[in-house]
Amino acid sequence: MSQDSTTSETAPNRADSQPTATNRVTRQAALTVVLLSLFAVDPAAAQTNAVCSADNLPSMIEGFFQLTTGLGIVGLAVVWQADSLIEMFTITPEQKKGLKRHKRSAMKSTVVLVVLGPLYTVAGSMMGLPLAQCVDLVPW
Repeated sequence: MSQDSTTSETAPNRADSQPTATNRVTRQAALTVVLLSLFAVDPAAAQTNAVCSADNLPSMIEGFFQLTTGLGIVGLAVVWQADSLIEMFTITPEQKKGLKRHKRSAMKSTVVLVVLGPLYTVAGSMMGLPLAQCVDLVPW
């Protein structure tokens, strides 16, 4: 029994001290990726932004974002009014709590939808993202 424990203790130590073929291949692959990323990234970074250079694409993206934000606000109004109407006819307190949760969830979704565009526009221009420089996602 003591012989098994010494064998099991020394086996991992021997495996760790001797590099295997897979460890060498992994190290070589990692070194290759690092070297390629150092030299191959510069030409890709120098390319122009395809979205900004397109004729109507930035205005189409802005219009789509304004449309979806407007629909989200209208959707909030519809959900809020429908839940308020249904809440008047519910009897149990559990149903009323569920409707109030639904209204809060609709409000959170609309706030995220309205805040997301301006946040991306401001943060993207600060970080130097190419899309934020030519597309204005502020819905108003």
